[in-house]
Amino acid sequence: MLTKRIIPCLDIKDGRTVKGVNFENIRDAGDPVELAIRYCKEGADELVFLDITATNEKRKTLSELVSRIAQNINIPFTVGGGISSVEDVSVLLNSGADKVSVNTSAFKNPQLIADMAAQFGSQCVVLAIDTKFEDGDWYVYLNGGKVKTETKALDWAKEGVRLGAGEILLTSMNNDGTKAGFANDITKLISENVSVPVIASGGAGTMEHFKDAFMKGKADAALAASVFHFGEININHLKQVLRNSNIEIRL
Repeated sequence: MLTKRIIPCLDIKDGRTVKGVNFENIRDAGDPVELAIRYCKEGADELVFLDITATNEKRKTLSELVSRIAQNINIPFTVGGGISSVEDVSVLLNSGADKVSVNTSAFKNPQLIADMAAQFGSQCVVLAIDTKFEDGDWYVYLNGGKVKTETKALDWAKEGVRLGAGEILLTSMNNDGTKAGFANDITKLISENVSVPVIASGGAGTMEHFKDAFMKGKADAALAASVFHFGEININHLKQVLRNSNIEIRL
């Protein structure tokens, strides 16, 4: 059985780490390289960096940041934000990223997932899905949660895996930044219907929430931001608590 993973997420805007609530009200949370080093020491299993203002002009800036991070940590890390071509992926992997996350660009051009998997292997391809519960179901949202689609999250997750995604990063917009717990229902539904690991994201507020993500949501990993950034939960302590709850975790 694979051990469960704890993954801090750093949303990057103009080279700084930021955090919002329900994808809005963004505030500064520190230097991404310093935070990466801290999380590495605290026992994080992986890191995720999402450039929330990614544009082509900033691609060079992002690759330089990735390079700086890679030189300072020894755990796998995923980079996402505005990636729309195999060339973009190549630049980031060559800069030191282990995996690349795609979201809106993959939805608009699903062939991108297949192309990435063919060239770099499925293990490098993380399909990020932002989803919101409304009208009785979970729907996919694009462009940083601003554009609703008529596609259901489960359908898109299945299709993404069929095309070659090696992991799903599932963020509930309803739960994001609320600290009220993860969306365990949709996490469980997708986890039980795809053959790749699912990362639960959005809503972490207590250690119990992480436990629920693994036990109730059947997640393979749990991702959080502000509870780690602002020192509300220490990763080493969290892992001890999870281990004491009989959850397989690497200490």
